[in-house]
Amino acid sequence: MVRNTAREIAIHLSYELSFTDKAVEDLLSERLTAETFATLAGEDEIYQEAPNAKQADYIRRLVKGVEEHAAELDGYIAKYAKGWSFARIPLVASAIMRVAMYEILYMPDVPNGAAINEAVEIAKKYETPETVKFINGILGSFVRQEVSE
Repeated sequence: MVRNTAREIAIHLSYELSFTDKAVEDLLSERLTAETFATLAGEDEIYQEAPNAKQADYIRRLVKGVEEHAAELDGYIAKYAKGWSFARIPLVASAIMRVAMYEILYMPDVPNGAAINEAVEIAKKYETPETVKFINGILGSFVRQEVSE
């Protein structure tokens, strides 16, 4: 499993946190198992290979970080979502942006450009072209305004 696949799984789990009552640790323990991956493999190719320990740690770090910083990340999304109310933003798009913003703010080993490019590529699988442009625009504005390099 490569890092972009691990990132996409983290987005799936962050998305799931949007509508579950499960604690983040419970969700991660339940989902990051070989059995769960085997069950989901037929539905989505990203589940063909269960994560190794390093990949699982990366996924856990991302999902827990997104959950812990959700209010902060959502604040940034709302700030840069010109012309869109936060409620109008699809949950998948929000999850994609939260993961990218978390990487940009809290994971210095991930280059900002890589976080944005991966977010856009993942968004292309799940969202309309208009929403992909929206995600790219928000992440670009966020980095230009909030992150000093």
